[in-house]
Formats: sequence, C-alpha cells, structure tokens
Amino acid sequence: MGGVVRGGSPDHRRWWWRVRLTDRPDGRPVSGPTTGAARRALVDADSVAALRRLLAEPAAATPTRQLVVRVRRWRPPTAGWSGRLGPVPGLRRHRVRLPRGGGNARLSVDLAEPVPLHDLLTAALAVLAPVRPLPRPASADVAAVGVAPGWLPVDANHSVTGALTTNPEIRGYDVVLAPDAATLAAPSDLVGVAVTAGGTGARVANRQPLVLIDSAVANPVGRGRRYGPTEPTGVLEFLPGDPVPGWQVRPAESVPAPADPAPVGADSPAAGAVPVARGGLAGAPLSGDQLAAIRRFTHLICPDVPAVAPAAEATLLAQLAATGAVLRVPQLPPAVADRLAEPLLAVLHSDLPGVGADPLEWEIRSVRQRSAALRGHAAAFAAGDVTADTFPALAAPPSVSAVLVTRRPEYLPDVVRQLAGQTYPELEIVLCLHGIELTADLRARLGECGRPIQIFSAPAGFSFGEVMGAATARARGSLVTKVDDDDVYGPEHIWDLVLAREYSGAMLVGKAAEFVVLQMLGVTVRRAAVPPEAYGAPVAGGTMLMARGDLEAVGGWRPVPRSVDRGLMDRVLRAGGLIYRTHPLGYLYERRAAGHTWDAGLDYFLRRGGQQWDGVPRHPEFGTSPVGLPEVTAR
Repeated sequence: MGGVVRGGSPDHRRWWWRVRLTDRPDGRPVSGPTTGAARRALVDADSVAALRRLLAEPAAATPTRQLVVRVRRWRPPTAGWSGRLGPVPGLRRHRVRLPRGGGNARLSVDLAEPVPLHDLLTAALAVLAPVRPLPRPASADVAAVGVAPGWLPVDANHSVTGALTTNPEIRGYDVVLAPDAATLAAPSDLVGVAVTAGGTGARVANRQPLVLIDSAVANPVGRGRRYGPTEPTGVLEFLPGDPVPGWQVRPAESVPAPADPAPVGADSPAAGAVPVARGGLAGAPLSGDQLAAIRRFTHLICPDVPAVAPAAEATLLAQLAATGAVLRVPQLPPAVADRLAEPLLAVLHSDLPGVGADPLEWEIRSVRQRSAALRGHAAAFAAGDVTADTFPALAAPPSVSAVLVTRRPEYLPDVVRQLAGQTYPELEIVLCLHGIELTADLRARLGECGRPIQIFSAPAGFSFGEVMGAATARARGSLVTKVDDDDVYGPEHIWDLVLAREYSGAMLVGKAAEFVVLQMLGVTVRRAAVPPEAYGAPVAGGTMLMARGDLEAVGGWRPVPRSVDRGLMDRVLRAGGLIYRTHPLGYLYERRAAGHTWDAGLDYFLRRGGQQWDGVPRHPEFGTSPVGLPEVTAR
C-alpha cells in the first residue's frame, strides 16, 4: 500500500489529516498526526482493498471525530447493492454516495467524540463491502496494541488501543495482540491471553508461530470455472532485495501473457510485458492490483523457495493458494514448510493433473487447495488455535444444523449416511417427518448414524414452509443449512458452505444445481448456466446456508406449499442481503421419476448441457467413489 500524508496550515495541523492510499506495493508507509489526534481525517483510496490495508498501519490508532472516505474504483458485489454503517459510538450524522454500477464512492461520518480511526474504518467498511463475521455463541474481544496485524478480520469486537487500561468490573481484554513481548507486560487479571502478532501471523509463548491471512482479501471470489492445462500458466519467483526481498509472477514462456496486465509498481513494465504482478516480502495482504493480476492465471508454478524470509514466504503461498489458482510447489525448505498447515502442504507437493486430464480434475485440485489454505490459515478459523490453551471452547468452527424435511422414508438411509460422513466437525441433523412415521428399525438405524440427530414429526396438513419453520425452531446450530432428501452430498459439502459464508460476507450462500443426475436417462449432465464463486441469486435450495439469526431476522420461511426456497431468497434480497454461489463440486442435484415439487421437465436440464457421464461422476469429491479411486471420465 502506498500513502501520501498532507497536513493543513501550520496553525491547524492537528485538525487536518489527509492520506492518499494506492494499490501500489511500493508506496511510503502512512503516518498519523504528531499531536496524537486529528479532528478531521480525509482518506482517499484507490480501492476497498487499499482502504482495508490502512487498518494495519500505526496511523490507524489516531483518534478522529470526523472522517471522509473516498474510494475511486469502488465496485459493488452486485449492481445496486449498498451496505450499512457499522456500530459507531456517539454518531451524529453520516452521508453515503454509492454509484449504482461502481465508480467514485464517498462516505462521511461525524461523531460527538473522537474514536480511533481503526474502529471508525471498521464501521465504514461495512458500507463499502460485505462484512458479516461468522456467528458464534461465544467469542473473544481482541485488542491490538498500537497497530493491528494485517490478517485481523474486520469485526466490531476487534479494536486498537494505545495502552492497556484497567477495568474494575470485568477483565479488560480477552486477547491482546502486540508486536513484541515487552509491550504485553500487564497484570494477569487484565489480559486473558497475550499474543505476539505481526503482519505474518501470531504466536503465544513456547508455541510454533502460525501463519494467518485475511480471507476477505485472499479468496476465490470471481475465480470462475476456467481450468485445464491450456489455460494461462504463471511462474512465481522470489527475488533478492536490500533490505526487503520481493516476489513476482510472470507468464510461463510457453503461454502468452494475459492481455492488459495490471501495473503493480512504479517500475512495472508496459502492458503485455512481464511480470504482471510483483511485491515485497513483508507479509502484508495482497493488494487489489496484485489480486487482479493473479486471478488471470489458472495455475502457478513455483520452482524455488529461498527461505530468506520464511514467515513472509509462507504467508504469500497461503494467500495465493486461497485464491484458487492451482499452485505447484515441488520443494519447500523446512523453515517455510513448518509454517504451513499439513493439508495444504500435501496439496502443494502433489503433481498437477496430466496434459490429457479432464478439466474437472484441475477444478477439484483448485478446490481442495483453497479449502486447505482457508481452513488452515484464515484468521476466522485458524486464530483460535493460537489461544486454544486459554479458550479451548472458542477454537471450534461455528456449529451447523442440517435441516431435512421428508415424506419419503425410503430415501433417508442414503441422505443421513451422507450427512454423517461430512468432514465438518460441528454438525447436527434435524430430521422432520412430514405426515409420516418411521418403523422402529429404521428409527434405530438413523439414531446410530454417529451424529447428533433430532427426529420429530409434523402434521401432514402443515405446508412445506411451516414444516421448515418448525424444524428450524429445533435447530441448535449457529448456522442452518437446508438439505433435500433426493440429492447427493459429498463429504466436504458443509465445509464448502461455511468457508463461502466467511470469505464472501453474504447473508445466504449455496451452490448451483450444476451437476444434474437425470435418473430416468441414466446420465449426469453438467449445466454451465451461472458462474461459480459469484454474488447473485439463485442457488439450489438444497444447499442454502444462513446464520439462524439472519434467517429469523428476515422473517424466516414463508408458509407456502411450494417455492419455499425462492421465497427465502426473495426475503434475503429485500432485506439488503447478498446471495453467494460457491463452487458446485460435492453436490449432485437428482431428478427422479418419482416427481418433484418443482418440475420443469428433462429438456430444461439438457438445455445448455456440457459434459455428460454415464450414471454419476465416480469421485470422492462427490462421495460416490472411495478415496483413491477417482473415475471422472465423461462421455
């Protein structure tokens, strides 16, 4: 991030603080007013990504009473979307100007008393980008001393402070982050756990440092479905430097450079030349221009990792892996490898699919890699490991309730087996029998599935929407997902949805009905109707996941006999919420001869059809083949 700081006239320097933020990685660090406070701050940023990086600058601790934010290249996730200002103490007034299709966005906020710029920007970012932390029944307040690390997610319960203060009524701080151990000297009753944290990660005493990333920046949003050996290939190279080494991504020699690559530095080459992305190894989040350039590559080859700056190199690899660009790193020095999660290491070391491989294999490789990177390094999931000794109950991901309503007991063994086989650790099954009863033998078999399961009955006269409401009322999870009894769910399905909910900031997430099993014809067809990893309705009703609080806040399920899924999505959109489609893998939408509440006919699913398989794609990703026996040959 670059920054240029300007003050007002000499007599009014303490009242004016102006900073220019760019996406260029070679700019000067941002400094705040020397008087310790600024009555008014004007922040002029190229993008939301540049604005977000200001949170990790020491100047973010500067208190201010008035803030004006301008974002020159603002882009809404969907046309017409606007966020809402987060909580701000002492708010007097605020004004927002967001152009419908993107462009120059402006936000001004006036407060009764000064608050740290970090806290004010946290509230302002919710207007400009989707910000929706994962729901949890318990979480820690996090305070950063002096400066927040770049991986710390935007959250109203995350703040910065100049000095630790006491509170006679309650422990002052649950988790304190500081750049060095000396800053953490404090009475034991003042701090729950003290963490040494920097731009690359965090550690507590006598623990291996953990690399952490901000998944709101490094994620697969916009990745699309272009995969395969003929797609653009990049080479990741680490460069010597004094005093800070760097990195660059350039097109592989055998593949033409992407058109109009984004310039990333003052000395970046002209359009069409190489490299297309570069930066310094400081462990900071990737800039907007860097991400835009990297997303043009389907896969990246990294022939050598020098271990000159092991933590920063590991951080860069974790961020690149999280974007979904298929990353191949055949050799990693131990100093770098020790900082990466084991599942991610296994993927990075694995061979790329062969030249003649089905593009689906490349897509599966990308999905496994991004999932391993996010689960192992995204702060929303991995930071709890740093404080697990002090707060063991907070290390687990949020609980999920899978809500299943059925009138067809013959379908239950298969779908409950699929839910029981999910890799997500915190999952319960809520099974509602809609006007039917189970035999004692089947009820006993379901009760032994290995997951917490609630089984109850609802009268046949209840509409489908009413029954979904009754089932949701019994759910104990912080997140709720709808499951259909006649679809197929791969073992990673719940994890896919929870990850998408975290990095997208959407109110409702799901998958598209892209892989459709036409039972009557004995084939599976892949329909490429809508792009994956994108905002916008619709998603398949049997994949929808929401926070229970959000679901109830929009009014819950409509009491209608059909189109229940559409009714909920409409309510989300009317409430200003976003809907996000993650990748379609691990979900097979089945059309059976027995009929469905919504039946558009077979021609609807054959239209725009792409690849076809006899039967179903046999692959562990879909839960249709044992691990190690993939069969994805298409017709």
